[in-house]
Parts: sequence; C-alpha cells; structure tokens
Amino acid sequence: MATPIIIDCDPGHDDAIAILLAYAHRDQLDIRGITTVGGNQILDKITDNTLKLLSFINADIPVAKGAAAPLLGKLVTGEAAHGESGMDGPLLPPSKFRPVEQGAVEFMLNIIRSSEEKITLVPTAPLTNIALLLTAYPEVKEKIEKISLMGGGLAYGNVTATAEFNIYVDPEAARIVFESGIPITMSGLDVTDKAAIIEEEIEALKQRGPVSVMVGELLDFYSIFGKKMGFVGSALHDPCAIAWLLHPELFTSEKLYVTVETEGKLTRGMTVADRRKKPDRPANTEVLLGVDREAFMKLLFDSLERLDQELLRSAEGN
Repeated sequence: MATPIIIDCDPGHDDAIAILLAYAHRDQLDIRGITTVGGNQILDKITDNTLKLLSFINADIPVAKGAAAPLLGKLVTGEAAHGESGMDGPLLPPSKFRPVEQGAVEFMLNIIRSSEEKITLVPTAPLTNIALLLTAYPEVKEKIEKISLMGGGLAYGNVTATAEFNIYVDPEAARIVFESGIPITMSGLDVTDKAAIIEEEIEALKQRGPVSVMVGELLDFYSIFGKKMGFVGSALHDPCAIAWLLHPELFTSEKLYVTVETEGKLTRGMTVADRRKKPDRPANTEVLLGVDREAFMKLLFDSLERLDQELLRSAEGN
C-alpha cells in the first residue's frame, strides 16, 4: 500500500524536483495534497509555480495556500538562488489548475482527520504551516506517522554560519515542530550537499524527454548560485526528503535529540543536536548524514524517465 503523504513546499527549483520524484512513484507515495508557504519567494509566486508544475505533468493534485510570512517578523526569501519568479529557468505555460479555497492548515487537518491511515508530512520549506497546524490542533499528532523534512544542518548553515534557509526563515515554527513529539527524519545540509548533480548529468537530462529537459533547465539556473558560493554541482536538497521515503537504504543516519535556537545573536535558526554520550533527552530526530550519490542519481534519472514516458504517451493519446 502506498504511503499517504502531504507535501508542504515553496517551489523553488529543488522543491519542484521533489514533487516530481514523489509523483513518479505513485505506487509507493500517495500524494493526498500539496500546501504552499512563503519561503523561496512570496506565497503567490510559489503557489503559481506549484500549479504550473502540476499542470505541466498533468497531475491533478489539490493545492492549498498557506502562511505568507513566518510566525514572527518579515519573510526572508531565497530570490538570490531561485530568481524573481522563485523558479526561474524553464518557461512553463500558465496552469490549468487553481488552488482550493481552504487554507493550508484546514486543508491538512481535513486530510489527516478523514484518513484511515496515518499521514506522513513532507515539508521542504519553512515550517510555518506545520507549526500552525500542530499548535491549533495538537490532537492531530496522533494521526501523523512521521515528518520527513528538508532543513537544518549540524555542521554549518547556508544563510548564516550556523543556520540553514528553511529553519532560518521561521525558527520559532521549526522549534515547535522539532519539539512536537512526532518522529522526524531530517535531511539537512550534512546530507543534501552530498546529493549534488554535476554539470555533465544536467546536460544529459537535457537530451532526454520533456520532463527531464524541463528539470535540466531548472538546474541550469539553480546551479548559477551554487557556483557563486563555490560549489561543484547543484545540491538537490529537497528531493532527499522524498528519496528517504522511497529508499532509506541509500542514506546513513544518526538518531539524536535536535531542537532549534531562536534567540542567539549568532546562532538564531541553528539546529542544535545533542551528540554527547549521555544526552539530557532521548533522540527525537533521525538525522541523515550520508548518501550513496550514484544510487540517488539513478533514482532521479529513472523517475524522470517514467514521467517523460507518461507525458509522451499522453501527448500521443491527444
């Protein structure tokens, strides 16, 4: 039976690839809905990006708009990496879909309450929507199987020396989620920077079918920022949160107690892990630390090939 999931995202180049990866494996992952939150760009732009992406692959998945700003303060966007649209690169046609009228919290609540199986949440964005859900309706924790999130990093950050973007944008929300008691798997920078696609692989994508070409164009733009920051290749951050659900054996991990710093002048947004031999609290997070990059890339290429073939068959049918 496919695992029922809700993807909470802010597309975002790597968010888009994470959605594609999940959709390619509908036999394993049942995407009950997608929620959007202000992050890589403002809410309206990233919601439009989500709908355009789904329209491009003919995926009629309900999408609900969520929080436009963090719990406290103003939104910090990732425009430097993701561009003015939040997903610069390919020119996707206008969407034939529209978001549902419900807001993200009510949308998630209804899915979770009505589901016979427990739901897995997959946030690849600031954790504002998830924190609002858990704060307003704490009883839903009993019906959430786990949270597989992209965010944080034990060794370093990417917005500051200590804070990764998704956590930095809304550290108060992240702290609520990490301290919720729900089992968490954290795909942080420790692993996602190792899941990098190199230039030759991006070029290979652009020689394949329509979905692969579109992803290659996404990565052409996304890799520009990575090169400026001194990286070789383009880290596929958000797809790790999906790939772990599909093939956890690709990853190495350590179970740790993790929380989020919200007050430190130099450390606000830092994911703090207790790695002592005798920590004060039991582990609440499985922190991914390593990945078989070659197997990860094979999973990505094979998944995009599935979607290429589906889209081509659909075009032939019309």
